[in-house]
Amino acid sequence: MARPDKAAAVAELTDQFRSSNAAVLTEYRGLTVAQLKELRRSLGENAQYAVVKNTLTKIAANEAGIDTLDDLFSGPTAVAFVTGDPVESAKGLRDFAKDNPNLIIKGGVLDGKALSADEFKKLADLESREVLLAKLAGAMKGKQTQAAQLFQALPSKFVRTAEALRAKKAEQGGADTSAPAEAEVAE
Repeated sequence: MARPDKAAAVAELTDQFRSSNAAVLTEYRGLTVAQLKELRRSLGENAQYAVVKNTLTKIAANEAGIDTLDDLFSGPTAVAFVTGDPVESAKGLRDFAKDNPNLIIKGGVLDGKALSADEFKKLADLESREVLLAKLAGAMKGKQTQAAQLFQALPSKFVRTAEALRAKKAEQGGADTSAPAEAEVAE
């Protein structure tokens, strides 16, 4: 029978797996306590970094419906549970790992889908959600400006064409140029 403290730890980890958008498994062997503190700060406010026991975490992940991580639970393992923007946390992990080669990203899950270490590095290369939304808004605004210019160009082109026709008729026959341009176009 499971001890109550282990059952509580499994329940807490299961809740964290279920409530997070992403979970990244890392190996932290060789990092000092100060470096782990720095890593927690670099992940941002929307992530929790916890050193975990492999057996309990594996049970918790399976209870949460995540069975793709089973082979990653070896060696000293820590998990970054991300509840906000996963790109921000992935960038924090990537940048910290560049400065501290002892941190190894093993893999993880993002919205229920398993991701390898390389896929998390690609995720870190993405721009943040806010930047992508701003670029989308800018592109949409540009398209609206183009449409407005197009709609404005049609009537002005019509007026220039009508004026050119009136001028041409005036040259050819000395016709009355005081008639409205629209009437001449209708003829």
